[in-house]
Amino acid sequence: MTTIKIDRARVIGEIDQRMYSGFVENMFRCVYGGLFEEGSPLSNEQGFRRDVLEALRSLRLAVLRGPGGNFVSGYHWVDGVGPREQRPRRMELAWHAEESNRFGTDEFLQFCEQLGVEPSICVNMGTGTMDEARSWVEYCNGTGDTYWANLRRRNGREAPYNVKYWCLGNEMYGEWQIGALSAEDYSKQAREFAKVMKWTDPSIKLISCGMYGFDDWDRIVLETLAPYIDYHSLHLYTGSPDYYSSVFAPHQAERALRICQATIERVRYQQHIEHPISIVYDEWNIWFREKPQPGVGEDRYTLADALGVATFLNIFLRACQSVKMANYALLVNVSAPIITSADGLLLQPTYHVLQLYTEYMRGITLDAHVDCEAYELKPEAEISSWPHRVADLSPFKLLDVTAVYNPEQEIFTVAVVNRDQARAHTGTIQFTEMLASSVEIYELNAADPACTNSFADPNVVNVQKRSQDLEANPRALTCTFPAHSLTLLRVHRAI
Repeated sequence: MTTIKIDRARVIGEIDQRMYSGFVENMFRCVYGGLFEEGSPLSNEQGFRRDVLEALRSLRLAVLRGPGGNFVSGYHWVDGVGPREQRPRRMELAWHAEESNRFGTDEFLQFCEQLGVEPSICVNMGTGTMDEARSWVEYCNGTGDTYWANLRRRNGREAPYNVKYWCLGNEMYGEWQIGALSAEDYSKQAREFAKVMKWTDPSIKLISCGMYGFDDWDRIVLETLAPYIDYHSLHLYTGSPDYYSSVFAPHQAERALRICQATIERVRYQQHIEHPISIVYDEWNIWFREKPQPGVGEDRYTLADALGVATFLNIFLRACQSVKMANYALLVNVSAPIITSADGLLLQPTYHVLQLYTEYMRGITLDAHVDCEAYELKPEAEISSWPHRVADLSPFKLLDVTAVYNPEQEIFTVAVVNRDQARAHTGTIQFTEMLASSVEIYELNAADPACTNSFADPNVVNVQKRSQDLEANPRALTCTFPAHSLTLLRVHRAI
């Protein structure tokens, strides 16, 4: 029988609210026709879709990263400021499209303000220069009587935006990236970018461009940039048409975090770096079906994909001492939890996972002990179009569990992902102290892992809420976790 043991004294760490963050890119219908649609009756005066803003507000995100992504390595931010009618229309080489530049820096930052999130800007280290990056910082944050600060004022914004987070390029290791570099060349160039950007505004926080976390690229970049950066970014996409290959693939993030955190500590120790360097997973998602191209790439996510997203989030929460920000990629239309149409929007199964976690999984992560059945993923059975393989990490527990305690509300929240495709698992959750008399249960499930939502039938995969009465002041509760499901249980500590 399954047993989960939870002790409030076994603290892993405090959950940073930036764990729940997002990413948008000028890529197909993510921005244009997604969060920004001029002339639509669903948009406000700025052109921002009101329904998208409302759906995103429900996710309670902390940070929004933009404008890319691969897009940024060919993007010159000056093209996207000033009167929209005077902005140049450019060829866009990353996604083989045309960029109107009608959604630029001011629009992005104003969207962030309306959404109630902090922005994170990724600078162009492909075709861009360090002076261009420095000027971008001054435009956003400058307070003096200088050209770029005054340009912002002439464009209608008197007060500085105070953008705190700045990424030093995007995936500069990849041959798909405009201006791709070796780790050594990137590190040298990024060091100079970092110097002038911090000299322009010493208060900003810089994020170095990492790879997967376990590569020589990450080691070389950290050895060079550690004195200049505050965060090191990792990217990871997983997914497979094979159910078990897909739901277990996010465990590659656990491997990456272990190795990358050790590399950071080694570099900090050897170089006597006093300031902390944390990890930012500023692109992560399940993404494997469509190779993006104009009009395509708008995945319809299934329940199985949602379970993979929940596993990712559990992993980040258990690694909360290392991971201080995680940006879900992307938020609208492209590999996204939200799909828009001319008349409204669709919430995908992955949206409901994000909403459950951002609403309830806040506070302190606890070290939950889980005793349950495991699944052996054979190397020959693992299928993925991505290079990552996780079969060597087998066996995997069929129940992936994370426990959180909110000290302000005196509430335990336990997230249980039952990745068994065929069977429910019944077990007891044991606590070291007495509980209140009832538990709230939120369950995300459907008839089959392949189920998805559509505009015609938007609630095939949805959250069902119920409550369960307990005996007076119990220390344990029994629960059945259905096959291929996510269950959140919330119970107060008895006062």
